[in-house]
Amino acid sequence: MKCIQCNTDNNFKERIANQGRCKRCNHPFAFEPKTMGKFKVTDSFFNQVIKDISANNTLFFTYKQFLYFLEQRFKRKRFVNSNLFSSLAYLFLTILGLVWLHYSGLSIQSESLPLILVLAVWNFIWIYVLFKISNSPQLSLQVRRKGATELAIVGVFILMVGLFISFSSSSRLGYLVTATVGLSALWLGLVQKSRIAKISETFLISATQMEEWLNLWRRANGEVNLMLDAPTTGVQSYQSSSNQTPNLTAYSFDRLVVCDKDEIARMLIANNVHFETNCAVLGISGYPQPIFNITMEMLRRNPDLQVFALHNCSPEGIEIVHELRNNQGWFAGSNVVIVDVGLLPRQIMASAKTIKTMFVQKSDSSAQTAKNLTPQIRQNLSRQELEWLDAGYFVELESFTPQKLIRILQQSMAKSQAVAFGNEGADETSNSLSFEISFFVDSFG
Repeated sequence: MKCIQCNTDNNFKERIANQGRCKRCNHPFAFEPKTMGKFKVTDSFFNQVIKDISANNTLFFTYKQFLYFLEQRFKRKRFVNSNLFSSLAYLFLTILGLVWLHYSGLSIQSESLPLILVLAVWNFIWIYVLFKISNSPQLSLQVRRKGATELAIVGVFILMVGLFISFSSSSRLGYLVTATVGLSALWLGLVQKSRIAKISETFLISATQMEEWLNLWRRANGEVNLMLDAPTTGVQSYQSSSNQTPNLTAYSFDRLVVCDKDEIARMLIANNVHFETNCAVLGISGYPQPIFNITMEMLRRNPDLQVFALHNCSPEGIEIVHELRNNQGWFAGSNVVIVDVGLLPRQIMASAKTIKTMFVQKSDSSAQTAKNLTPQIRQNLSRQELEWLDAGYFVELESFTPQKLIRILQQSMAKSQAVAFGNEGADETSNSLSFEISFFVDSFG
């Protein structure tokens, strides 16, 4: 294992002999993978995770963002062996098996029932494994999508090669078996790809486990400077922090970003998004409390104000636009333009086909909350979106990295300008009686 200070490689015996320190620079190792359980953590791995989520130590991130990012890295590392069950491996092994059967004296042209059964069992094993990969809640969306794609490819291969063999041998049984297996695999693969946003994902590592690793890291290397306070320390502990809650009233803002979670608002402010995009950043709860009222007074005086709602894809998150439009503490009775950046279920469904990481979860409490949404909110959602929410699915913004969220927010602001001039990249909803205009961005990144 390499030392993160001097890059010297230390084997297990050397680490033990030197009381867990580097043999060259004497820097302590935070982790000892040889004595850990199923999750083998090294100092280099943990250090790289910190660098990657912070964009080379340039961006602040929340405690939960780090948990999500670490989870994704472990899934990528732990399930790299899923590549063994790829279409290329299947094609190679299947063709190799057919060649071996041919040269071993077993004629593929014959109507040998045992041969047909062996080939059918072989293909069913691959179909079953690939289906399990595409449907596993312990795998990332990227791996599950890959499994579904491989499943469809296997189905096409079975149809092409299997049917050719069946026709050349005039085997009616071979034709029926091959067609059934091939079409089943192709159908399963296409179905899995279409429902990828409805497959919930579970955590492999718990917050408790991550806290233990962080404590080990802190003892060896000090605090993770760019990680914002963990939720257990309380909201008030950072609402009054001068270094991460700047005097927003010192600026003149034409735009406002409202987040449904204070953690996201704090992360944006800590990364100077308010300065770089000329926008105020507030939480729907009234964060940051010390300057919330005076900031709102300043914003309400701006006739050209645009409001951007950034929220979880959850029943509580979707309520934010309704709250902004109808709450007297926000913009009730105003004709201010509100842009729903997301996350929305329609964005999840559209993005699940292309985006690499999308951590979709599911809970009974989220399902119950969705069913209790007001009719005004539910009528603005499509049937597919309501079904998705009512089933209990949700996605948290903190499952995305700071760099990703900031880029999405910047893109949404740019799209809002395009909407104003040509209605590109967003859908518009208007109420002619009150001249209220709202937009939702059609994709999330």
